Amino acid sequence: MQKTSARLLSLLSLLQARRDWPGALLAQRLDISPRTVRRDVDRLRELGYPVVAFKGPDGGYRLDAGAELPPLLFDDEQAVALAVALQSAAGSGAGTEEAAARALTTVRQVMPARLRHRIDALRITAVQQPDAGTDAVAGGVLVTLGAAVHAQEVLRFDYATPGLTEEGPGRPPAANPPRRAEPHHLVTRAGRWYLVAWDLDREDWRTFRVDRITPRIPTGPRFARRELPGGADVAAFVAGRFRGAGDSGEWPCRGEVILDLPASVVSRHVRDGLVEALGPDRCRLALGSWSWSGLASLIGRFDADIEVIAPPELREAFARLARRYAAAAGPVAAAHVARGGEGESAR
Repeated sequence: MQKTSARLLSLLSLLQARRDWPGALLAQRLDISPRTVRRDVDRLRELGYPVVAFKGPDGGYRLDAGAELPPLLFDDEQAVALAVALQSAAGSGAGTEEAAARALTTVRQVMPARLRHRIDALRITAVQQPDAGTDAVAGGVLVTLGAAVHAQEVLRFDYATPGLTEEGPGRPPAANPPRRAEPHHLVTRAGRWYLVAWDLDREDWRTFRVDRITPRIPTGPRFARRELPGGADVAAFVAGRFRGAGDSGEWPCRGEVILDLPASVVSRHVRDGLVEALGPDRCRLALGSWSWSGLASLIGRFDADIEVIAPPELREAFARLARRYAAAAGPVAAAHVARGGEGESAR
């Protein structure tokens, strides 16, 4: 039989692994009597662990939530995952960077040497956007919004609009009139937090930047959760909104071209496009963007000849860009044309 201290740690680990444990099963797993299980549960309670007993045919125990966070046990995989998540928190924009660094130090100090070496060998640098310093979100705001999402309660908040300032120097950005919305999801994208909600005043879906939200307390009445347009999941919905595609989730501008490059080269630089090999050094590319000029620019980054398949709008966008680039190049472009070019074209 294990010593009492080791047995208590084993019991705590089991209680953390699942919600309800029949007393007889705990006794069997620990190879002790039900009476010893009861005594060990009392010892855990004395140490501050909120272990509650439940009645029933298989009466047993449950590790419940308490007023304070007691010490926790993690297996090797959980400890490594926790350390990786804490290192990544610097780029989350959640305003918890300092707390995450302190928590990582605490976790690392109590790790076995074998795990500490694995964590020390894995150094993660979170690279933020250039303006990420202005996008920090207070942890309390995230908690408030998350609670409203979970409780399905109407959220009242002020929403700041950049560029609108009160008269006089040094004034902060002005806020629009208070908004009312049914909050549905909190999402993070490219280092920023967003709230997906049904705007009650505009009667439409909106995606709000959380760093511009100032919640008003208390929240409003409960609401019945709506489905996202088209039954889309929240990731597809947000991606579609950022594409400028509305509720369809598709890019508003899509085109097809043939590039004089191997498909293996093109596919490395295309996220959601389709690449089809037409030979060792040619491929077909179907790609989308928020505008025809934007699509032509994306395709033009490939250092290869381009043949436009469809649609005509894409061909016209290449022509517009060609005129702009030629004007920007000035005399250099004229000299290039006089030499007959160097094989670069958009046929």
